[in-house]
Amino acid sequence: MSIEKEEAVEALVARLAAARKGERGALLPLLHDIQHELGRVDGAAVAAVAAELNLSRAEVHGVVSFYHDFRERPAGRHHVQYCRAESCQSRGGAVIEAALAERLRVAMGETRADGQVTLEPVYCLGLCAIGPNALVDGAPVARIDGTAAIERIAATVAA
Repeated sequence: MSIEKEEAVEALVARLAAARKGERGALLPLLHDIQHELGRVDGAAVAAVAAELNLSRAEVHGVVSFYHDFRERPAGRHHVQYCRAESCQSRGGAVIEAALAERLRVAMGETRADGQVTLEPVYCLGLCAIGPNALVDGAPVARIDGTAAIERIAATVAA
């Protein structure tokens, strides 16, 4: 990352942190703010947050790496989160996941080379009775039990 980009990240983090000054437990909301603005929380942002909140880089990195919603690289244009929780897995989730990854031409946990789609695991969407489930650009897709559902997701991602 160039020095100019690091300075821009530091300025953004300083502005966002100032808006949360005095707020108890500001770390998570600040990280969400950064993710919303930059589409990621990378190393430069981690360092800037640590400095702003008087935390160690390890503490901030630990939070970023613990929560799956934070990412170090921007997601693709479309974001597909596929449930890997027990209920969805018991309904054939692993087979459907493989078919979905093949149809979208992206491996689980990756962003396709053209930046069109990111496929990520999620561990329960709270729709266990009607799984397997996914979130496609934040919208739930339930009963992914055949090619029709996979094709609906692929059509959304192709748009």
